[in-house]
Amino acid sequence: MKTLPAGLQNHLDTGATTLCWCWKIARADGVAFGFTDHDEPVVFDAVSFEAASGFTAGEVETSLGLSVDDLAVEGALSSAALNEDDFAAGLYDDAAIEIWRVNWSDPGSRVLMRKGNLGEVKRGRTGFTAEIRGLAHRLNQTVGRAYNHTCDADLGDARCTADLDDPAFQGTGTVAAAGDARRFTADGLGGFASGWFSGGRIVWTSGANAGRAMDVKRHAVSNLGATIELWQAMSEEIAGGDAFVLTAGCDKQFATCKAKFANGLNFRGFPYMPGNDAVIAYPGKGEALDGGSRYGN
Repeated sequence: MKTLPAGLQNHLDTGATTLCWCWKIARADGVAFGFTDHDEPVVFDAVSFEAASGFTAGEVETSLGLSVDDLAVEGALSSAALNEDDFAAGLYDDAAIEIWRVNWSDPGSRVLMRKGNLGEVKRGRTGFTAEIRGLAHRLNQTVGRAYNHTCDADLGDARCTADLDDPAFQGTGTVAAAGDARRFTADGLGGFASGWFSGGRIVWTSGANAGRAMDVKRHAVSNLGATIELWQAMSEEIAGGDAFVLTAGCDKQFATCKAKFANGLNFRGFPYMPGNDAVIAYPGKGEALDGGSRYGN
């Protein structure tokens, strides 16, 4: 149950209301935007909520328990603050969302209706559909460590300690020829074996994508040179001569940690944990669980 401010409650009691919806989006980089379905801008909390921005909110369901409440928001890319390139670049990933019911004639009379985070965003040529997830979605996230074979550290972080500034794990190059926004051939990577950067990360240092990054899906070397394929298309066109920095990839396996990074002592997984075969094993006739005879050895 919502507790309404006295001013808003008095306004509702009049029977003739001047209410609107306001959405606030706060990105992880600290940039905040506001939008409203009112026909004029609404300002509060140092945020100007832009009018006529093309936002349309779908139905929201509230349920008991710990299930995640979802709300779909559709919008046209008609606002200068929202554009396809920023969505593609991941600037709105997991952005914090606040949904307010506001008296536009007195913005101080308002109530916060929902809080959550931006989930899946589907983009089209002229619009987008964004999923807003309730706060309970955090309960679906893994907290702490997981007991599994693979490493749960991020390559190069304080737990991993691998030095990614080492020239062996970092390569610089330029685009020789671009096939599309995901695939290109590169110059300057001749000293690295095929697959060295698979699973790594690229950061663009020049060109239309300068300052943006993307995960690398595949790095291959052939007679034609080095070929790079990214997991997702860059938001801007990749062109010949664009410069980048590549970081070596890690598949989180113990063998890779030892052989590629010489970092086995800091491996943050459990490579020798028993598998399903060991869990369901049982002793056969005349055998012990360790494989020896129960009558000797």
